[in-house]
Amino acid sequence: MPEAAFLTKAGGRTLMTERNRVTPMGEIVSIPLRGAWTGNRGRLHEGHDIVRFHSGALWLICALQFRGRWQEQWKPHHYTFLFFHDEAVAFAAGHRPCAECRHGAYIDYLDAWTSELGGPRPSAAQVNARLHAERLHQGTHRRKLHDSAWRDIPNGAFVLESGTPKLVLDDRLVEWTVEGYSAVTSRPRSGSSTLITPPSTAAVLRAGYPVQIDAAALSAS
Repeated sequence: MPEAAFLTKAGGRTLMTERNRVTPMGEIVSIPLRGAWTGNRGRLHEGHDIVRFHSGALWLICALQFRGRWQEQWKPHHYTFLFFHDEAVAFAAGHRPCAECRHGAYIDYLDAWTSELGGPRPSAAQVNARLHAERLHQGTHRRKLHDSAWRDIPNGAFVLESGTPKLVLDDRLVEWTVEGYSAVTSRPRSGSSTLITPPSTAAVLRAGYPVQIDAAALSAS
């Protein structure tokens, strides 16, 4: 069912935020939080309404601008622009760097993938298929989560704690909210966690991929 736009105040004016922001759980919501990246899952809209969750296994993270090209949001018969608070959120949602507008990041992602997971460098189709299997239960739109030991969770990955997405940063967990990064708690030293970020992307982070994280999370204490 289409979600109503979010109304907010700015400079005495009422602004409407469209339903095109993505949470770490992969939900598409209407919130005023700005995005550092755009991306897509194919064409999800009719008019200004989101009518489907995805249209295939290709889920991308794209640059906000690329070679001066710009497409109008909600354009008929065109993919739907989605927006991510930072790259860590986009990774948690199950997206990966675009091979065209973010070619360097895409190559870094593949190099890190191969370094940590082994085997030959995968094709884009192989990456897409594996991520799709890791982010959704087969045949549904229900999010798949993964048990993982705390010691194996890399910086930049998201976990689910008490129903809340939290970013892992060294010995801290930084809560993500619809208004941005917020409260900080201590990261457990032992036991297991509920990993939101797809395990293959968590492996990429573990191999040292330089994920972009919003400055508010990095400075949170």
